[in-house]
Amino acid sequence: MGLVSTLSLPFPLKVPPRPHLLSSALLRCYPSFKRCTSNNQRCSYYTKHAICKVSCSQVKLEEGIDDEACELVNGVELTLGEGVDCFRSYLFKAVKNNNGTGILLLSDIFGFEDSSTRDFAYRVACNGYNVLVPDLFRGNPWRKDQSKANFEEWLAKQAPGRVAEDITTSTKWMIDEFLAAGISKKLGIIGFCFGGGRLIETLAQDQGTYFGVGLCFYGTRMDPSLTDHIKVPLLFVSGDNDPLCPVGVLMDMEKRIGRGSRVVVFKGRPHGFAHRPESPEEDGDAEEAFVIMRNWLNEALTVSNY
Repeated sequence: MGLVSTLSLPFPLKVPPRPHLLSSALLRCYPSFKRCTSNNQRCSYYTKHAICKVSCSQVKLEEGIDDEACELVNGVELTLGEGVDCFRSYLFKAVKNNNGTGILLLSDIFGFEDSSTRDFAYRVACNGYNVLVPDLFRGNPWRKDQSKANFEEWLAKQAPGRVAEDITTSTKWMIDEFLAAGISKKLGIIGFCFGGGRLIETLAQDQGTYFGVGLCFYGTRMDPSLTDHIKVPLLFVSGDNDPLCPVGVLMDMEKRIGRGSRVVVFKGRPHGFAHRPESPEEDGDAEEAFVIMRNWLNEALTVSNY
């Protein structure tokens, strides 16, 4: 393990369940989904062009279901907003053992359709959550085949105000679906890279009104001054070999936020290791990061609500 750590974690590490069987409904949504037959098998859960249509409320909990295996997950594509301000998003809803809690997941620059992002969102939903992943780039994410020389030009087209408004719209949709239904007291928010920076802005604006906890994976272009306005605990996860997310900055933000916030640093790990592991060693640390994240969310959003 490459965990450096900062403060001791107030919860035990447990092995996360692996998706081993997908429902027929989910297979219809994702015809190219693989089946996991081993707890050690990593699977790809996403097919780009598969879309499910919805015509009713997404929040419907199933009762009387008890299964130690990974909960089945339904995935549906949504259109949020109105008129020219509408945008696509994707909702992963736990079918079994749904805890009624909504999680907003803000993607990295590769967007909401990226397989690594959706794999991660699926696994979070497997633990009982309802995970909404909005298209922060309105159909124009950064592509891996683009020249890095064009990155700043591309980024300049992602108007901060428009991105912030889409996040607000996504939050309001979750409030209507989950909080108004009386089955979730607070929402959670996860951000990767670009999304991590936007997570800081979102929590600073929200000030604890709707979000009860945040988790930032190696956030980029973060504004440390905004941490003075964040009113909920925030968990930072990063590698110490990541020039885009200096550990010193995270430590300072942790202290300024307080409220039980933590920084977890993985030794030798680069940017993106937790949701884009590129070696067996990174994969092992990615698993540990996922367990830490899962227990952090559970402690803040489910245990505290009972």
